[in-house]
Order: sequence, then structure tokens, then C-alpha cells
Amino acid sequence: MKKALAQYLQDHGADEETINLSLSLAEPMELPTRHILLNQGEQPSYAFFLVDGICHACYLTAEGRQFSKEFYWEQELILGFESLLTKQPSEYLLETLSASQILALPLEVVEQWKTHCPGLYMALLERQLLFKEHKERFMLIHTPEERYTLFCGHFPELQAQLADYQIASYLGITATSLSRIRARLSEES
Repeated sequence: MKKALAQYLQDHGADEETINLSLSLAEPMELPTRHILLNQGEQPSYAFFLVDGICHACYLTAEGRQFSKEFYWEQELILGFESLLTKQPSEYLLETLSASQILALPLEVVEQWKTHCPGLYMALLERQLLFKEHKERFMLIHTPEERYTLFCGHFPELQAQLADYQIASYLGITATSLSRIRARLSEES
């Protein structure tokens, strides 16, 4: 399990000392489906390296609506930079969507990366920024039908593993709209 984290850190510019320290503090977790890793409004204590499985971050409203922030799958570091930088509670809920193997890294370790391994920290920030830029462009310049087509093309493995309401929420549409889009696309092909 830790070998995957070591490779990820190395691939993102970590030196051997940083890798060894991170591995020594990483706590392995075997979690079931729908396990909450972080509640909305809770102060995060960990970053999570997803070795295997799928996780979902979403915003919950007072009216009970859910808006998907992001999906995460194997070999990804889940780190809420907003909470890390502002020291504020998480604005979203983070949960597993499948049985998952995770390594929990204390946030103090990530904080140490800033000064002891700035190349790694900067690589992670840049990666997060690129994800955000892509998601913003995805949501702003594409129609709902185009977003669905792009989602299916880029994440075919997720489509089969997610509920319709989760896909619709990620696309910024209702489940009813998603159903209509699928019906239209099916008629066209």
C-alpha cells in the first residue's frame, strides 16, 4: 500500500527524506462503501492518499440538496487546500463510494512539505489549479449534453459505478435532465 504513495510522492518531486517521513506517518485504512472521511463543517486533520477505490466530495445544502465537487479514484491525493491554507473547517463532505484502501497523512506532514520539500508542495498546488481550471472551463463553455458526452469519454469506468444523481450533480444538472440527455443521445445513435 505504501509503495504506491512512495511512487506518487517521488513522481511529484519529493526527496527521499520527505518520502520516508511521509510513509512512516501514513496510517493505512480499509474502509467500506459510504464511509465518511470528513464531514462538512469539520476541521480536517488528514490528507488522504487513495490507493484503491472511489471517493466523492460534495456540498450539502440546508435544504438537503447535494452538489458534487469532485470524484477521486486510485492513486490520487485528496487534499482540501482551502482548509489547509485558511485553517477553516471543510466546506464539503468527503466519503468513499466503494470499498477503499486509503493512507491517511496528518496535515502537519503536508505543512512540512511547504518548507522542507517546496517542489512537491508546488507540484501539488499546480496540479490542483489545473484540475480547477479544467472543471471551470468544462462547466462554463459546454452545454449539459456536451458535458455528459465529455464525462463519458473521459471517465467511462466511473459512469458504471456512479448513481445517476451523482453524475447529474457533477454535471450541474438534475437527474431528470440527465435522463432526457441519455434518451436524446440514444435516439441519435
